[in-house]
Amino acid sequence: MVAEAAVVLLSGGLDSTTAAAWARAEGYRLHALTIDYNQRHRIELKAAARVAVALGVERHMVLPLDLSRFGGSALTNRAIAVPKGGVGPGIPATYVPARNTVFLSLALAFAEASGARDLVIGVNAIDYSGYPDCRPEFIAAFQTLANLATKLGVEGARFRIHAPLAELSKADIVRLGVELGAPLAETWSCYDPDPVGGRPCGLCDSCRLRAAGFAEADVVDPAQQVPPLAKLGKEPA
Repeated sequence: MVAEAAVVLLSGGLDSTTAAAWARAEGYRLHALTIDYNQRHRIELKAAARVAVALGVERHMVLPLDLSRFGGSALTNRAIAVPKGGVGPGIPATYVPARNTVFLSLALAFAEASGARDLVIGVNAIDYSGYPDCRPEFIAAFQTLANLATKLGVEGARFRIHAPLAELSKADIVRLGVELGAPLAETWSCYDPDPVGGRPCGLCDSCRLRAAGFAEADVVDPAQQVPPLAKLGKEPA
């Protein structure tokens, strides 16, 4: 019997890579969708390509969608600074308007066109930057939408949106990635890499969360990307 396919949203980061490894462990054949949205940290596209190869993805689609034309985020408008002061309350400037809604819609179209019924996304609502489209209630609402808005859904085929990391801490995600043999060494997290050397900044929310997750899990970051921070949300000594 041929295993079912799942469409995985793959950014090349720690969370999406672990979610993809989870889907592989669940027995799905992997189809991956990476969105080139002209993000500031486009270096993650190379990471996504490496991860796709390491996980044995059958089909990896890199879809260009220039969200910098909309702007509204530090990740798509280089005139807006990436926050470096630590993870704080509120929704940060790195929030990209409706990003996961847009990305899941594209993944849904990819899935329906290719015959897949399962979508996998690595959102996390515990150790994260406060993005509203990372919450479990958003995922549940989108699954309802997927089954209302598609030909296959109307005809009775049910789409399922899997968010296996939604209620895990970043340390738990690291532990799960290690347990599943996810290629964490190939991942990229930094929002604002050095444009010359390509090194992570070590200070943006994503760098801080990654460093804190590996430290709390007592696991050495195999990518050796981010210098350890004394405390999440504070400048390194």
